[in-house]
Amino acid sequence: MFWVIFYLTLGGVVLYYSQYQPFPEYSSRFGIVMISVGIIFWIMKNAPRETGEMVPAMIAVTLGGFFVVVGVFRMAVRLDDVVVAPFGGVLLCVGTLSLMSDRWPDMAQSEQIGSFLLASILVLMEIYLAFRGLVVGVQGITWSKSGLRQVTRGLLLGPRGAISHFERSWDMEDPWINAMSHAALVLIHRHLGDESAAKEHLTELEAAGGWESVDDTWISAITDALSNLNQQPATSND
Repeated sequence: MFWVIFYLTLGGVVLYYSQYQPFPEYSSRFGIVMISVGIIFWIMKNAPRETGEMVPAMIAVTLGGFFVVVGVFRMAVRLDDVVVAPFGGVLLCVGTLSLMSDRWPDMAQSEQIGSFLLASILVLMEIYLAFRGLVVGVQGITWSKSGLRQVTRGLLLGPRGAISHFERSWDMEDPWINAMSHAALVLIHRHLGDESAAKEHLTELEAAGGWESVDDTWISAITDALSNLNQQPATSND
């Protein structure tokens, strides 16, 4: 029953955190997989044929290792998810420690030392993934990328709209991202007819170097996306 509760809880927590991601689809899929596995284990628990005691832990190690690799790639290379890696690490650590604890009494002293070192490495890895993903959080460029995607979808207003995403994309270490975001917000507010808000962001853009500091490709991408929208300029995604 522990594994049923563990998988269902982990899946629910992942789905909760996915709401605060600019690209929620990746962590949502991970959460759905965890809940699905938890339901399968619940069905297996009530089946006439008993499941092996090590099966849930072995599946946890397999899925955890897979999602750690995918999550690290998404977090460090694609920069579009920070949830899958740390929670995949939780799955990997729990599964590995469970397998080790089951075999611990039968291990030789050298095997116990090796298992302890491996467990320590996994825990340190999980601490790093949790810090990098859940403490440092989403980078400004990720919110900027998702803002552009929302513009192409026609989602400008609301908590999941492009304006909200660009307003979260500030980065003190990379001022050029701030300039890109202010430029995008100027164009969006002008598209919506909100000259007051557009003027505010234009002032910030000029302080960051003006239009010359923004890549022409970025301006063209925002302009083209806005021009492709339907006659109703504001679409809300509440």
